[in-house]
Amino acid sequence: MTPYLVSARKYRPTTFESVVGQSALTSTLKNAVVSGRIASSYLFCGTRGVGKTTCARIFAKTINCEHLTADGNPCNECDSCKAFNAGTSLNIIELDAASNNGVDAMRALTEQVRVPPVQGRYKVFIVDEVHMLSTQAFNAFLKTLEEPPGYVVFVLATTEKQKIIPTILSRCQIYDFHRISIPDIIRQLQYVASQEGVEAEEAALNVIATKADGGMRDALSVFDQVAASSQGKVTYEHTIASLNVLDYKYYTRLTEAFLAGDVLMTWVIYREIRDAGFDSLFFINGLGAYLRDLMMARDQSTVGLVEAGEEARRQMADIGARCTPGFLYRAMSLCNDADLNYRTATNKQFLVELTLAKICQSLSPSPNKGSDGEGRLRKIDAADTKAPLVSAAAATAPTKPSAPAATHKATSPQATGATPQAAPQAPAAPQPHVQASRPATHMPAPGMRSTLKMPVFNINRPNETVAATDDATEGNAAGSGRCKPYSQTDLDNAWDEFIDAFPRKRILVNSMRTSRPVRLDESQVGVDLDSEIQLSTFREELGELLQWMRDRLQNDHLTLQLKVTDREPMRHVLNDRELMLTIIKERPMLEKFIKGLKLTL
Repeated sequence: MTPYLVSARKYRPTTFESVVGQSALTSTLKNAVVSGRIASSYLFCGTRGVGKTTCARIFAKTINCEHLTADGNPCNECDSCKAFNAGTSLNIIELDAASNNGVDAMRALTEQVRVPPVQGRYKVFIVDEVHMLSTQAFNAFLKTLEEPPGYVVFVLATTEKQKIIPTILSRCQIYDFHRISIPDIIRQLQYVASQEGVEAEEAALNVIATKADGGMRDALSVFDQVAASSQGKVTYEHTIASLNVLDYKYYTRLTEAFLAGDVLMTWVIYREIRDAGFDSLFFINGLGAYLRDLMMARDQSTVGLVEAGEEARRQMADIGARCTPGFLYRAMSLCNDADLNYRTATNKQFLVELTLAKICQSLSPSPNKGSDGEGRLRKIDAADTKAPLVSAAAATAPTKPSAPAATHKATSPQATGATPQAAPQAPAAPQPHVQASRPATHMPAPGMRSTLKMPVFNINRPNETVAATDDATEGNAAGSGRCKPYSQTDLDNAWDEFIDAFPRKRILVNSMRTSRPVRLDESQVGVDLDSEIQLSTFREELGELLQWMRDRLQNDHLTLQLKVTDREPMRHVLNDRELMLTIIKERPMLEKFIKGLKLTL
């Protein structure tokens, strides 16, 4: 019985043309072989499973072939090719630098370099994971790498080029292998499936290709795993179940709930996902990626960036067309915030549910249709707000001119002929005026909006003063909105109240503790910041902070002027021991007193 061979080894490319997804690079190597321009050292860089070691082996076999074909491929008939195919070639030496990363290993390699090839023209040394070599090993390898014998070729492979010292990089021709695209992986998987007699759906292969993350070896390994349990038919449903992949249809349902403003439905879908065994962090990251795909699918010029099957891509395009770019931007930002706060959150489930509710709200804060108990964000009826104000105003209008008359009637009822019951009703007239005075100062004038405008930041001039305004500020000349005078003490109290109210906004709160507000005039407040990081933090939370300050100070004209300034470094605060040592240094007699009492600092 023939032993089983995994697909990653069984279908390993043997020619440059069979290498998947690296056509530009393989053609360059092939042309170098045909033209005889063989360098002494090469460096192949790229992520795992993209073909670095495979190309190194093909290159070593090709340059040693005695009878190249017309298209530059090895003949597989000469002694060198036969020895390579049988795995007995003495001219190709592979070294794993991960396990041979010391100076002794490099010295042994140097000794092998001195021995000429037994057969063929070149002796090829393939050093895999070369970034694992120690600094001493690199230095011992330098001279040999720079001036090897004419019959020696070094091919170094690595996944982390940045860890290789510059002196090594300068001595090599560097080839960067890129991630293999999903369509290329799918085509190769279809070929393997046909060779293995396995019926595979394209949607299932797309899931496998996405799971592989640009690596052909990973894709073949996952394919073997799925095919082993599929009984000859790889379906989409079986694939996502075997790989524990979250189906994009869940995200489609979530988006439909977002568009409908149905908060409770989003929580129900999230519960289904949790019950299926998926981690909440994995879910929120997947949702952010899906929203990104919806943004890409909205435009024909970017739909190709969506790494999904044709059916899923068409469905994303339909849903993306129903979403506004502003909604998608805000939703992605909320998912990113949830990802950043997830690890520090005490109640992670509540964090995710709150994020889903915020996404619903960001799309439609007040949907036209909604009813109590449906989990929708209802629009406040205009009659609920305007009618009391109108009635109050109507009651207030006659109050001022009629007050003297009412007083006159109350003082002389006999002269006017008023009934005795009219007297106690007169003092009740000012009551609507008292009730109407409060909403009149808080509510904007009829026809005016109070929508907050986020500030515009100039990244090219970060030190430039940044202001946050709203429509109430623009209408300052008309005297609209609240405009209560405030002092610096009131400003500090409102600032500290925000710090106490939102302790979970750690980055913002810490920045607010070090950057105190300064009252510039009746409407402007200056805040000096230490760095661009603080400026970015304030920018993200500026809307909520500004609204808080306006509500606490009862001033809708308030603006925040943010500015990055250079401050003096903070003085070092001495601890108890340092303070005692300083005192002892100034008063030596105190040290004798402490030693006499046998005390320790």
